[in-house]
Amino acid sequence: MIVYDLACAHEHRFEGWFASADDYARQHAATLIRCPVCDDAAIERRPSANVQVGRAEVPAAERPTTTVVGGEAEVLQKLRRMIAQTDDVGAAFPEEARKIHYEEAPARSIRGQATRDEAEALRDEGIDFLSLPNALTRDLQ
Repeated sequence: MIVYDLACAHEHRFEGWFASADDYARQHAATLIRCPVCDDAAIERRPSANVQVGRAEVPAAERPTTTVVGGEAEVLQKLRRMIAQTDDVGAAFPEEARKIHYEEAPARSIRGQATRDEAEALRDEGIDFLSLPNALTRDLQ
């Protein structure tokens, strides 16, 4: 597993975990890597303080076993199913999020759109939300 420090064109910094350098290159070329804050696809690798240090090989009999359940496609499918169970409030997202936060509306999971300014105002009010990449929401009705 390789961890890269990444940044979008708006200077939002985040980490990306990749199976290999080739995996990063493939995802970057296909614009699958997106900023978790603003969904920008113009992503660049940044210098990292992470240093890889070689280790002595552990004999196979002493290695812990790891079970991986599902691949990328299965995980993506599960996330999409979870997101599909939310109420799509569209452009009314900031207003609905405030109503839920201030208990003026019943608590429920919602999704929608907000401008950068609206998102920043929600953060300033202490309202928690998560920006989702288009890959998770583009096919939802």
